[in-house]
Amino acid sequence: MYISQVEIDLNNRKKMKELSHLGVYHSWVEDSFPDEEGKRSRKLWRIDKINGRKYLIIVSENSPDINKLEKFGVKSTARFKSYDKYLSTINQGDKMRFRVTLNPIVSRKEEISKRGRVYPLLNYYDQANFLLERSEKNGFKLKLEDFAIVERKFVPLKKEGKKLVNLSKVTYEGLLTVTDKDLFYRSLTQGFGKKKAYGCGLMTVIKVAD
Repeated sequence: MYISQVEIDLNNRKKMKELSHLGVYHSWVEDSFPDEEGKRSRKLWRIDKINGRKYLIIVSENSPDINKLEKFGVKSTARFKSYDKYLSTINQGDKMRFRVTLNPIVSRKEEISKRGRVYPLLNYYDQANFLLERSEKNGFKLKLEDFAIVERKFVPLKKEGKKLVNLSKVTYEGLLTVTDKDLFYRSLTQGFGKKKAYGCGLMTVIKVAD
């Protein structure tokens, strides 16, 4: 596994105009792995804001092409490294600072249809519980007081041949405890929740000293 990062070129008007919706970001990520044509692997990605700058973060099975990764980035800021060594140091019981962006939704059955309809969860309590309810099956535990929602917004998404929609994205930060090493590894490398192809589901962690 690899973890990659590039600073997004916010000062380039042409690039920012092109980055108008999540579909473009998705294509950017996929195009950064030209050797995978016809045999695409899963990639997790997220946009992080740090000190007024924006970064594209990617976790992937293969290493990216640096030049492709800098398509919408600041020149010479793209980099990647092996993620495996760090992941191998994570053990059950470890306390970790985390950041994750998710697409909190609920499926409700409609009276006129047998199929459920998906709705975004909009209030803070429901969005917080969305993460809580998925913690144990993803290999970690936390309490409501252990984390906060630091950003929530609707972001435009357009898929080829479909109408523009707004995707709900909620970013959480806090402290968790690893309860199942294997499940947690799967969560960090495969993500969890919906819309993983569009910037949701990637959790990053940093160990907290005892």
